[in-house]
Amino acid sequence: MRSRRHTASSPTSIIRTFQGSRGEEKFKEIADAYQTLKDPEKRAAYDQLGRHQPGQDFRPPPDWGRQFGDAQSSFDDVDLADLFAGLARGARHAGRQGGAFQMPGQDYEVTAHISLDEAARGTTVDLDLAVPGVRPARRPHRVQRSFKARIPKGATDGQRLRLRGKGGKGLGGAPDGDLYLNIALHPHALYRVSGHDLYLDLPLTPWEAALGAVVEVPTLGGSVRLKVPPGTHAGQKLRLARRGLPKPSAGEGDLFAIVQIVVPTVLSERERVLFKELSTARPSIRAVISNRR
Repeated sequence: MRSRRHTASSPTSIIRTFQGSRGEEKFKEIADAYQTLKDPEKRAAYDQLGRHQPGQDFRPPPDWGRQFGDAQSSFDDVDLADLFAGLARGARHAGRQGGAFQMPGQDYEVTAHISLDEAARGTTVDLDLAVPGVRPARRPHRVQRSFKARIPKGATDGQRLRLRGKGGKGLGGAPDGDLYLNIALHPHALYRVSGHDLYLDLPLTPWEAALGAVVEVPTLGGSVRLKVPPGTHAGQKLRLARRGLPKPSAGEGDLFAIVQIVVPTVLSERERVLFKELSTARPSIRAVISNRR
């Protein structure tokens, strides 16, 4: 399973998830305090100078540059799992205080492998997902989540289904994330799938193709009789309407039988005589092509 992750490469990109100016100010305060307490030099500077309010004139002591340099705030060394754990606690506190801190839940994505028969009638799949979480020690890890998902009939290979609210939990009353299912059909022994249409190879003998015949064709709903017209050639598509996969709204796709001419490998004496008579009665294909040049 792979999840959609909201990237956070800078404070500005994360601040956008807060609502209102109070949320931005709160986030900046948390990030500033986190950086200060994590860095021993910045902690020492804080103990020496105290907190600097925006808009105030800041006059560092003469030896400030030698002790602490000209460092700038950065998110390169921030433990985001630790930081967001603190933000989550702040969100719960803000909720009790009537604040507006909100963060939508994370979206997840997983591939569901089903058979063609399951796609035709619909099915329920059991999903075991390993999703990101935070331990009490505020270290990121994977949390196992298990639930069932209903796949409606007519699902096609490559289709993407959305399960609302089955993703990560939202914070501060924000909506939960969604789970996206990517449908993948197992290969079938007879059928090839294209959207809601099905294709299969239909073997015919030379005399069935030449003279016409009525043959049985397997479908998802059982065998049906198909009339093969005289003069059918190899590769020809014979259509069986509404014998494909059901469509979500209404109707079904079609089933196409692709003609394959099968020549017998073992001939009886009578068959050998008949094929020789046929060869003398009609010119060969090569002769026909040669005469057209």
